[in-house]
Amino acid sequence: MLMTSGLVPFRWQNARRPIATLAPMAGVTDASYRQLIKTLAPEVIVYSEFLSTDALAYGGKKTMAMMHFDPALERPFIVQIFGKKPEHFLEAAKIVEQMGADGIDINMGCPAAKVVSSAHGSALIKTPELAAELVHATVKAVHIPVSVKTRLGWDTPATLIPFCTRLVEAGAQALAVHGRRFTDKFTGSADWVPIYALKEALPSVTIIGNGDICCAQDALDRIGNLDGVMIGRGTIGNPWLCRDICDAFAGKGIHSTRDAMPFAQKIPFILEHCALAVKTKGERKGMLEMRTHLAHYVKGMDGAKDLRARLVRVETLEEAKRILEPFVACT
Repeated sequence: MLMTSGLVPFRWQNARRPIATLAPMAGVTDASYRQLIKTLAPEVIVYSEFLSTDALAYGGKKTMAMMHFDPALERPFIVQIFGKKPEHFLEAAKIVEQMGADGIDINMGCPAAKVVSSAHGSALIKTPELAAELVHATVKAVHIPVSVKTRLGWDTPATLIPFCTRLVEAGAQALAVHGRRFTDKFTGSADWVPIYALKEALPSVTIIGNGDICCAQDALDRIGNLDGVMIGRGTIGNPWLCRDICDAFAGKGIHSTRDAMPFAQKIPFILEHCALAVKTKGERKGMLEMRTHLAHYVKGMDGAKDLRARLVRVETLEEAKRILEPFVACT
Protein backbone atom coordinates (compact mmCIF):
# COMPACT_ATOMS: atom_id res chain seq x y z
CA MET A 1 0.00 0.00 0.00
CA LEU A 2 1.30 3.44 -0.92
CA MET A 3 2.07 5.78 1.96
CA THR A 4 1.89 9.53 2.30
CA SER A 5 4.97 11.54 3.14
CA GLY A 6 4.19 10.97 6.84
CA LEU A 7 4.28 7.19 6.29
CA VAL A 8 0.58 6.98 7.18
CA PRO A 9 -1.91 6.13 4.41
CA PHE A 10 -4.46 8.87 3.79
CA ARG A 11 -7.98 8.02 4.89
CA TRP A 12 -10.93 10.38 4.78
CA GLN A 13 -12.20 9.24 8.16
CA ASN A 14 -8.87 10.21 9.75
CA ALA A 15 -8.65 13.70 8.25
CA ARG A 16 -8.79 16.48 10.84
CA ARG A 17 -12.26 18.01 11.19
CA PRO A 18 -13.56 20.34 9.96
CA ILE A 19 -11.96 19.44 6.65
CA ALA A 20 -11.08 22.19 4.17
CA THR A 21 -10.61 21.13 0.56
CA LEU A 22 -9.77 22.98 -2.65
CA ALA A 23 -12.32 22.07 -5.32
CA PRO A 24 -11.07 20.55 -8.56
CA MET A 25 -11.45 23.24 -11.21
CA ALA A 26 -10.57 22.82 -14.88
CA GLY A 27 -7.92 25.31 -15.94
CA VAL A 28 -7.34 26.45 -12.34
CA THR A 29 -6.16 23.75 -9.94
CA ASP A 30 -2.96 22.81 -11.68
CA ALA A 31 0.26 22.03 -9.77
CA SER A 32 1.27 25.69 -9.45
CA TYR A 33 -2.04 26.72 -7.92
CA ARG A 34 -2.19 23.74 -5.60
CA GLN A 35 1.33 24.46 -4.37
CA LEU A 36 0.49 28.11 -3.76
CA ILE A 37 -2.59 27.13 -1.78
CA LYS A 38 -0.63 24.61 0.28
CA THR A 39 2.00 27.26 1.04
CA LEU A 40 -0.72 29.50 2.44
CA ALA A 41 -2.81 26.79 4.10
CA PRO A 42 -0.99 23.45 4.57
CA GLU A 43 -4.10 21.85 6.09
CA VAL A 44 -6.09 22.08 2.85
CA ILE A 45 -6.65 18.89 0.85
CA VAL A 46 -6.08 19.58 -2.85
CA TYR A 47 -7.45 17.98 -6.00
CA SER A 48 -6.18 17.81 -9.56
CA GLU A 49 -8.14 19.20 -12.47
CA PHE A 50 -10.54 16.53 -13.69
CA LEU A 51 -8.90 13.98 -15.98
CA SER A 52 -10.44 11.70 -18.57
CA THR A 53 -10.32 7.99 -17.76
CA ASP A 54 -10.41 7.29 -21.49
CA ALA A 55 -7.26 9.37 -22.01
CA LEU A 56 -5.52 7.78 -19.01
CA ALA A 57 -6.39 4.28 -20.16
CA TYR A 58 -4.92 5.03 -23.58
CA GLY A 59 -1.84 6.73 -22.15
CA GLY A 60 -2.61 10.23 -23.39
CA LYS A 61 0.51 12.32 -22.84
CA LYS A 62 -1.29 15.60 -22.12
CA THR A 63 -3.55 14.00 -19.53
CA MET A 64 -0.69 12.10 -17.94
CA ALA A 65 1.24 15.37 -17.63
CA MET A 66 -1.72 16.96 -15.82
CA MET A 67 -1.26 14.40 -13.03
CA HIS A 68 2.17 15.79 -12.17
CA PHE A 69 2.43 16.80 -8.52
CA ASP A 70 5.13 17.49 -5.96
CA PRO A 71 4.88 14.90 -3.15
CA ALA A 72 6.79 17.18 -0.79
CA LEU A 73 4.36 20.09 -1.23
CA GLU A 74 0.92 18.84 -2.21
CA ARG A 75 -0.14 15.96 0.04
CA PRO A 76 -2.81 14.87 0.61
CA PHE A 77 -3.29 14.96 -3.17
CA ILE A 78 -6.50 13.65 -4.75
CA VAL A 79 -6.78 12.99 -8.49
CA GLN A 80 -10.23 13.57 -9.94
CA ILE A 81 -11.29 11.46 -12.91
CA PHE A 82 -14.33 11.35 -15.17
CA GLY A 83 -15.76 9.03 -17.80
CA LYS A 84 -18.40 6.35 -18.26
CA LYS A 85 -16.60 3.08 -19.09
CA PRO A 86 -15.95 0.81 -16.07
CA GLU A 87 -13.00 -0.88 -17.74
CA HIS A 88 -11.31 2.49 -18.28
CA PHE A 89 -11.96 3.48 -14.67
CA LEU A 90 -10.22 0.30 -13.56
CA GLU A 91 -7.15 1.02 -15.70
CA ALA A 92 -7.07 4.72 -14.86
CA ALA A 93 -7.33 4.02 -11.13
CA LYS A 94 -4.29 1.76 -11.26
CA ILE A 95 -2.29 4.45 -13.04
CA VAL A 96 -3.31 7.10 -10.50
CA GLU A 97 -2.32 4.88 -7.59
CA GLN A 98 1.00 3.97 -9.18
CA MET A 99 1.91 7.62 -9.67
CA GLY A 100 1.55 8.17 -5.91
CA ALA A 101 -1.74 10.00 -5.39
CA ASP A 102 -3.37 9.74 -1.98
CA GLY A 103 -6.89 9.25 -3.28
CA ILE A 104 -9.17 9.17 -6.30
CA ASP A 105 -12.28 11.28 -6.76
CA ILE A 106 -14.91 10.56 -9.41
CA ASN A 107 -16.61 13.54 -11.04
CA MET A 108 -20.38 13.07 -11.12
CA GLY A 109 -21.23 16.75 -10.90
CA CYS A 110 -19.79 18.73 -13.81
CA PRO A 111 -22.70 20.46 -15.62
CA ALA A 112 -20.75 21.52 -18.73
CA ALA A 113 -22.73 20.72 -21.88
CA LYS A 114 -19.80 18.96 -23.57
CA VAL A 115 -19.28 16.73 -20.54
CA VAL A 116 -22.95 15.91 -19.97
CA SER A 117 -23.66 15.25 -23.66
CA SER A 118 -21.03 12.49 -23.50
CA ALA A 119 -22.88 10.90 -20.53
CA HIS A 120 -20.13 12.00 -18.12
CA GLY A 121 -20.23 14.26 -15.06
CA SER A 122 -23.74 15.20 -13.91
CA ALA A 123 -25.26 12.87 -16.49
CA LEU A 124 -24.36 9.94 -14.22
CA ILE A 125 -26.95 11.14 -11.71
CA LYS A 126 -29.57 9.85 -14.19
CA THR A 127 -27.90 6.42 -14.38
CA PRO A 128 -27.30 5.37 -10.75
CA GLU A 129 -26.57 1.77 -11.72
CA LEU A 130 -23.69 2.86 -13.97
CA ALA A 131 -22.52 5.40 -11.38
CA ALA A 132 -22.27 2.66 -8.75
CA GLU A 133 -20.52 0.35 -11.21
CA LEU A 134 -17.88 3.01 -11.88
CA VAL A 135 -17.24 3.41 -8.16
CA HIS A 136 -17.01 -0.35 -7.70
CA ALA A 137 -14.57 -0.73 -10.62
CA THR A 138 -12.35 1.98 -9.16
CA VAL A 139 -12.45 0.67 -5.60
CA LYS A 140 -11.54 -2.88 -6.55
CA ALA A 141 -8.55 -1.67 -8.60
CA VAL A 142 -6.73 0.25 -5.83
CA HIS A 143 -5.95 0.47 -2.13
CA ILE A 144 -6.22 4.25 -1.89
CA PRO A 145 -9.63 5.74 -0.92
CA VAL A 146 -12.23 6.56 -3.55
CA SER A 147 -14.61 9.51 -3.23
CA VAL A 148 -17.25 11.15 -5.42
CA LYS A 149 -18.14 14.77 -6.17
CA THR A 150 -21.73 15.26 -7.26
CA ARG A 151 -24.70 17.64 -7.14
CA LEU A 152 -28.04 17.68 -5.32
CA GLY A 153 -29.64 15.88 -8.23
CA TRP A 154 -30.54 16.26 -11.88
CA ASP A 155 -33.69 18.35 -11.41
CA THR A 156 -34.66 17.51 -7.83
CA PRO A 157 -32.74 16.95 -4.57
CA ALA A 158 -35.13 14.10 -3.74
CA THR A 159 -32.75 11.66 -5.44
CA LEU A 160 -29.65 12.74 -3.49
CA ILE A 161 -29.86 10.30 -0.58
CA PRO A 162 -30.73 7.17 -2.60
CA PHE A 163 -28.12 8.04 -5.24
CA CYS A 164 -25.36 8.62 -2.71
CA THR A 165 -26.35 5.56 -0.70
CA ARG A 166 -25.70 3.43 -3.78
CA LEU A 167 -22.31 5.05 -4.25
CA VAL A 168 -21.36 4.32 -0.63
CA GLU A 169 -22.55 0.73 -0.95
CA ALA A 170 -20.27 0.46 -4.00
CA GLY A 171 -17.29 1.59 -1.90
CA ALA A 172 -17.13 5.39 -1.89
CA GLN A 173 -15.59 6.62 1.38
CA ALA A 174 -16.39 10.32 1.00
CA LEU A 175 -18.87 12.49 -0.87
CA ALA A 176 -18.53 16.15 -1.82
CA VAL A 177 -21.87 17.65 -2.80
CA HIS A 178 -22.38 20.92 -4.64
CA GLY A 179 -25.56 22.59 -3.41
CA ARG A 180 -27.19 22.99 -6.81
CA ARG A 181 -29.01 20.65 -9.18
CA PHE A 182 -27.73 20.02 -12.68
CA THR A 183 -30.55 22.18 -14.04
CA ASP A 184 -29.34 25.10 -11.90
CA LYS A 185 -25.85 25.05 -13.42
CA PHE A 186 -24.26 27.90 -11.40
CA THR A 187 -27.34 30.12 -11.10
CA GLY A 188 -29.15 31.03 -7.92
CA SER A 189 -27.87 30.29 -4.43
CA ALA A 190 -26.43 26.99 -3.29
CA ASP A 191 -28.83 25.00 -1.09
CA TRP A 192 -27.02 23.15 1.69
CA VAL A 193 -30.11 21.79 3.49
CA PRO A 194 -30.25 18.56 1.44
CA ILE A 195 -26.53 18.04 2.15
CA TYR A 196 -27.21 18.20 5.90
CA ALA A 197 -29.97 15.61 5.41
CA LEU A 198 -27.53 13.40 3.52
CA LYS A 199 -25.13 13.49 6.47
CA GLU A 200 -27.96 12.49 8.80
CA ALA A 201 -28.77 9.57 6.51
CA LEU A 202 -25.11 8.49 6.18
CA PRO A 203 -23.52 9.49 9.50
CA SER A 204 -20.44 7.29 9.13
CA VAL A 205 -19.53 8.67 5.70
CA THR A 206 -17.37 11.78 5.20
CA ILE A 207 -19.69 14.41 3.72
CA ILE A 208 -18.31 17.71 2.40
CA GLY A 209 -20.43 20.65 1.32
CA ASN A 210 -19.64 22.85 -1.67
CA GLY A 211 -21.10 26.00 -3.14
CA ASP A 212 -20.95 29.76 -2.53
CA ILE A 213 -18.11 29.77 0.00
CA CYS A 214 -16.75 33.27 -0.52
CA CYS A 215 -15.41 34.13 2.94
CA ALA A 216 -14.52 32.49 6.23
CA GLN A 217 -17.89 33.40 7.73
CA ASP A 218 -19.62 31.49 4.92
CA ALA A 219 -17.70 28.36 5.87
CA LEU A 220 -18.60 28.70 9.56
CA ASP A 221 -22.24 29.44 8.79
CA ARG A 222 -22.61 26.43 6.48
CA ILE A 223 -20.51 23.69 8.06
CA GLY A 224 -23.46 22.55 10.19
CA ASN A 225 -23.29 18.79 10.79
CA LEU A 226 -20.94 18.23 7.86
CA ASP A 227 -17.36 16.98 7.99
CA GLY A 228 -15.96 19.79 5.90
CA VAL A 229 -16.30 22.34 3.13
CA MET A 230 -14.98 22.50 -0.40
CA ILE A 231 -13.85 25.91 -1.62
CA GLY A 232 -13.90 26.60 -5.34
CA ARG A 233 -14.42 29.77 -7.36
CA GLY A 234 -14.07 31.98 -4.28
CA THR A 235 -10.33 31.25 -4.24
CA ILE A 236 -9.67 32.60 -7.73
CA GLY A 237 -7.84 35.85 -7.19
CA ASN A 238 -8.06 35.19 -3.45
CA PRO A 239 -5.97 32.11 -2.54
CA TRP A 240 -5.76 33.55 0.99
CA LEU A 241 -9.39 32.48 1.44
CA CYS A 242 -8.25 28.94 2.22
CA ARG A 243 -6.04 30.20 5.05
CA ASP A 244 -8.85 32.41 6.37
CA ILE A 245 -11.17 29.39 6.51
CA CYS A 246 -8.59 27.15 8.19
CA ASP A 247 -7.96 29.90 10.76
CA ALA A 248 -11.69 30.22 11.42
CA PHE A 249 -12.06 26.46 11.84
CA ALA A 250 -9.13 26.49 14.27
CA GLY A 251 -10.74 29.21 16.37
CA LYS A 252 -8.29 31.93 15.33
CA GLY A 253 -10.97 34.44 14.45
CA ILE A 254 -12.83 35.63 11.36
CA HIS A 255 -10.86 37.77 8.95
CA SER A 256 -10.32 38.47 5.28
CA THR A 257 -6.66 38.47 4.40
CA ARG A 258 -7.36 39.78 0.91
CA ASP A 259 -9.27 42.81 2.19
CA ALA A 260 -6.79 43.58 4.96
CA MET A 261 -3.66 43.17 2.84
CA PRO A 262 -2.53 46.17 0.77
CA PHE A 263 -2.01 45.34 -2.88
CA ALA A 264 1.75 45.90 -2.52
CA GLN A 265 1.91 43.06 0.02
CA LYS A 266 0.06 40.73 -2.33
CA ILE A 267 2.60 41.15 -5.11
CA PRO A 268 5.20 38.69 -3.73
CA PHE A 269 2.48 36.00 -3.57
CA ILE A 270 1.31 36.81 -7.08
CA LEU A 271 4.84 36.62 -8.46
CA GLU A 272 5.42 33.39 -6.56
CA HIS A 273 2.35 31.97 -8.30
CA CYS A 274 3.82 33.08 -11.63
CA ALA A 275 7.18 31.49 -10.78
CA LEU A 276 5.49 28.21 -9.85
CA ALA A 277 3.56 28.24 -13.14
CA VAL A 278 6.77 28.75 -15.09
CA LYS A 279 8.53 26.03 -13.10
CA THR A 280 5.80 23.45 -13.67
CA LYS A 281 4.78 24.28 -17.26
CA GLY A 282 7.56 26.30 -18.83
CA GLU A 283 7.53 30.05 -19.35
CA ARG A 284 5.38 30.32 -22.47
CA LYS A 285 2.56 28.03 -21.36
CA GLY A 286 2.86 28.93 -17.69
CA MET A 287 2.52 32.67 -18.23
CA LEU A 288 -0.21 32.23 -20.83
CA GLU A 289 -2.29 30.34 -18.27
CA MET A 290 -1.45 32.87 -15.55
CA ARG A 291 -3.20 35.67 -17.43
CA THR A 292 -6.62 34.73 -16.06
CA HIS A 293 -5.29 34.54 -12.51
CA LEU A 294 -3.54 37.91 -12.88
CA ALA A 295 -6.77 39.53 -14.04
CA HIS A 296 -8.53 38.29 -10.90
CA TYR A 297 -5.71 39.30 -8.55
CA VAL A 298 -6.12 42.99 -9.42
CA LYS A 299 -9.91 43.03 -9.18
CA GLY A 300 -11.19 45.85 -7.00
CA MET A 301 -7.96 47.84 -6.72
CA ASP A 302 -7.54 51.41 -7.93
CA GLY A 303 -6.56 51.45 -11.59
CA ALA A 304 -7.54 47.78 -12.00
CA LYS A 305 -8.84 48.24 -15.55
CA ASP A 306 -5.58 49.59 -16.98
CA LEU A 307 -3.44 47.17 -14.99
CA ARG A 308 -5.56 44.22 -16.06
CA ALA A 309 -5.23 45.24 -19.69
CA ARG A 310 -1.44 45.02 -19.36
CA LEU A 311 -1.33 41.82 -17.32
CA VAL A 312 -3.54 39.79 -19.66
CA ARG A 313 -0.88 40.27 -22.35
CA VAL A 314 2.19 39.19 -20.36
CA GLU A 315 4.38 36.54 -21.94
CA THR A 316 7.26 36.22 -19.48
CA LEU A 317 7.83 36.23 -15.73
CA GLU A 318 10.15 39.23 -16.06
CA GLU A 319 7.43 41.16 -17.86
CA ALA A 320 5.01 40.46 -14.98
CA LYS A 321 7.65 41.67 -12.52
CA ARG A 322 8.21 44.89 -14.48
CA ILE A 323 4.48 45.64 -14.39
CA LEU A 324 3.86 44.75 -10.74
CA GLU A 325 7.01 45.75 -8.86
CA PRO A 326 6.51 49.53 -9.24
CA PHE A 327 3.42 49.15 -7.06
CA VAL A 328 5.65 47.92 -4.25
CA ALA A 329 8.00 50.89 -4.67
CA CYS A 330 5.09 53.32 -4.46
CA THR A 331 4.11 52.24 -0.95
